[in-house]
Amino acid sequence: MSALALSVLLSLVSAVAYAAGAIVQERVAAATPGSPYAPLRHGGWWAAMTLNGLGAGLHVVALAYGPLSLVQPLGALTIVFALPMAAVFVHRKAGATAWRGAIMAAVGLAGLLALTGGADSGTLPGGERTVLALATFGGIAVLFLAALRVRKPVVRSIVLATGAGVAFGAASVFTKTVAVDLTSHTPTAEWASLLAIAGFAATGVLLSQASYRGAGLAAPLATVTVVNPVLAAAIGVTLFGEQFRYGVAGTVLALACGVVAAGGLILLTTERLSADRPGSEDERVSGDRQNSAQVPPPGGPAGPAPRLVPARTRSKKDDHTVTPPALR
Repeated sequence: MSALALSVLLSLVSAVAYAAGAIVQERVAAATPGSPYAPLRHGGWWAAMTLNGLGAGLHVVALAYGPLSLVQPLGALTIVFALPMAAVFVHRKAGATAWRGAIMAAVGLAGLLALTGGADSGTLPGGERTVLALATFGGIAVLFLAALRVRKPVVRSIVLATGAGVAFGAASVFTKTVAVDLTSHTPTAEWASLLAIAGFAATGVLLSQASYRGAGLAAPLATVTVVNPVLAAAIGVTLFGEQFRYGVAGTVLALACGVVAAGGLILLTTERLSADRPGSEDERVSGDRQNSAQVPPPGGPAGPAPRLVPARTRSKKDDHTVTPPALR
């Protein structure tokens, strides 16, 4: 098996492991609302961390055998795998809008990164790594503080998932840099890079766990899946010297793919917001009518309620009211 084929196979298995871990994380978030970040006492959370660790390990090996511009877009298949797996294993079916959004996000992302030229031997000097790490952690901190001020659970989850995607994308960049340094026999400042990878990975896990609280599975997972490789591709273009293929035409196609991926995220977010929105006024009125029809009569089980006779049916004989002479 060639190195490229091995990289593709490892990336696919990694995407499946990440999808399974995301499903378990979402279930844990629903079961432990009081622990949004790290429910350490829940066994399912440790199972999710094991699956995420397996996916991360396979991802690292795939990066060692294949280029960043190939491994990262294959990670977009995580959201495509997650929806049918959730329907089969936890009986959580996604609507048609969620499916369209997931497919749009995956296709747009894959097209965007497929147009990015590879630079397999790229690496970063120690100074640029420090600046990149500090800037990325600063951006994640800003997103976290912004999420604390958001009141809508779905929007807050999207912001947290964006921060998780940024953390995972930066971890992939540093992982690729370390892999290149080790294979080229230039292991310089690897300890600092390894610390950065650990910090980004832990931050991504905590933020992704919090993002599943109150937002379901599709929207947060799609956000992480898109933001992660888009950030890695942006860093590859700006710092590693990667370029879009086919010149101006490739740049235009890449922008179009970015629009498609963004549209998929919007569909996923809209689908979740519509699911959380209370019923319309007509539905509430209909529900009130049904509830009123099911209310037992005032007499209850002890006996029938007294019969009320409308005032207009009373006869004149029953009316003993004396009319004043002035009004006759």
